[in-house]
Amino acid sequence: MSRIDNLVAELAPEGVRFRPLGDLGEFIRGNGLQKKDLTDEGFPAVHYGQIHTHYGVWAESTKSFTSADTASKLRQANPGDLLIATTSEDDEAVAKATAWLGDTNVALSGDAYIYRHSLDPRYVSYFFRTEQFQSQKRPFVSGTKVRRVSGAALAKIRIPAPPLEVQREIVRILDQFTQLEAELKTELETELEARRRQYEHYRGKLLDFSSETPLRPLGELAHNLDSKRKPVTRDARTPGEIPYYGASGVVDYVSDFIFDGDYLLVSEDGANLLARSTPIAFSISGKTWVNNHAHVLQFETYAERRFVEIYLNSIDLSPYISGAAQPKLNKANLNRIPIPDPSFEVKERLVSRLDSFEALVNDLSVGLPAEIAARRKQYEYYRDKLLTFEEAI
Repeated sequence: MSRIDNLVAELAPEGVRFRPLGDLGEFIRGNGLQKKDLTDEGFPAVHYGQIHTHYGVWAESTKSFTSADTASKLRQANPGDLLIATTSEDDEAVAKATAWLGDTNVALSGDAYIYRHSLDPRYVSYFFRTEQFQSQKRPFVSGTKVRRVSGAALAKIRIPAPPLEVQREIVRILDQFTQLEAELKTELETELEARRRQYEHYRGKLLDFSSETPLRPLGELAHNLDSKRKPVTRDARTPGEIPYYGASGVVDYVSDFIFDGDYLLVSEDGANLLARSTPIAFSISGKTWVNNHAHVLQFETYAERRFVEIYLNSIDLSPYISGAAQPKLNKANLNRIPIPDPSFEVKERLVSRLDSFEALVNDLSVGLPAEIAARRKQYEYYRDKLLTFEEAI
């Protein structure tokens, strides 16, 4: 902070002027570019949705392109301009911005603005992430399901405009902090992935039973409660404390319940089972609703339920999925899945070991977001402090 303080004292001894964004540049609305116009090569192009999902504080290249003919009909940002997504379902994300630092112009879609200005591009982009900016923006956000802000409204927001040398020093410091944050996140995620692979390897060894271990169809090991599960229309899903489960976990909450106890849910969604994008089987406990896209199984003991959950999450269920247009794991196929049936003592010992190992992975899973969130909060505090100045009178 001392170098910035010294620069401000030297270059702006009477304080920093705060000026409306509209006084320092102009807002130009994007137009015409649709997702169907995006290609893998051609003229650089940015769709407003990509600003939300793909781009950070700045970008030097684009994820997508469009044809030269299409680009000639579109409004284009120059190097140094800000690209701003002005619609979102989330108020905080309205006016998310990226500084365009590429070597050429870039075409921009509608629901976005180009901000052509006289400031350091990355300085402005960092400012758009501060609480200073957010607090000024909120009164201008409008709309119901889709929230938006206009260029005319953005032009009224006041930005501290220190000398360019001060802006660049702030950018240099924040760039370093951003790089450190990204490196930490990569390191923690790599450690988490290594723990997960260790768990899967350990699970595979423990579930490698000899040919002497009997196999029994799942329908003989559990009581299937599918007749009690029910569809719930969206209108019936009212705010409440009772979780409403579907094929991939909690999908909503309701104020009533059907099941009350400990159960194993198994996804019926064939596409989910093939992609393994969510757990195939997962335990639930307490009062709950379960819709007609997840099977409900009841067991005598925790060890038996957890053993089946672990086993189902370790095997390929594609041989039991039927249907082409809408593949699913129906009740008959679920009930005939062969499950190893060692003694209760073996199940109990195996579950205990894997639960202990999984707890280590889950601790890191919980710790990873917490650590990243803590670092991000620290970074945001530091960023906002760097962009806070005494205003010139």
